[in-house]
Amino acid sequence: MNPLMTSDSKLKNSINDSELVKSAELVKSDSAVLAHVTVKLKDGSIADSTKPSKKPTWLKMGDGSFSNAFESYLIEKQAGDNLTFELEAEDAFGESNPDQIHFMDLSQFPQDIELKVGAIIGFDQPSGNQIPGIIRNVEGGSVKVDFNHPLAGEMIVFEIEIIQVKN
Repeated sequence: MNPLMTSDSKLKNSINDSELVKSAELVKSDSAVLAHVTVKLKDGSIADSTKPSKKPTWLKMGDGSFSNAFESYLIEKQAGDNLTFELEAEDAFGESNPDQIHFMDLSQFPQDIELKVGAIIGFDQPSGNQIPGIIRNVEGGSVKVDFNHPLAGEMIVFEIEIIQVKN
């Protein structure tokens, strides 16, 4: 047997749990966190999740992508932690902003697009990017399009499974 090799049982016995906790990186205000994220509505229905694809996502703390309230739940957590928490609309995806609801002339839409209420359509921006808009109503020659985040105005339940922390 190679003297440099250690059996798993010897390795497990040589490191106690408190040493493992000390060596684990804790989430800080500028950490990158690899996590599975599930987003649920208050009624328990799943709006989005990384778990079905088995592809966790990187969450970059402190870059403005998340509210302070969201990030506060992750601070001082570590790989292996599982969190479930609720955020009110203003701390999740924001309140619905009436200025983000627009009425557009039906003639502005390609004829091959079916304008069903609830459909999400990508709208080209001058920058070349697309912004999603939700069809809220089609009446006569007018289409009501909501450019708020689809979950704006909703209380959200987040389930986070932290896989890795990079500081």
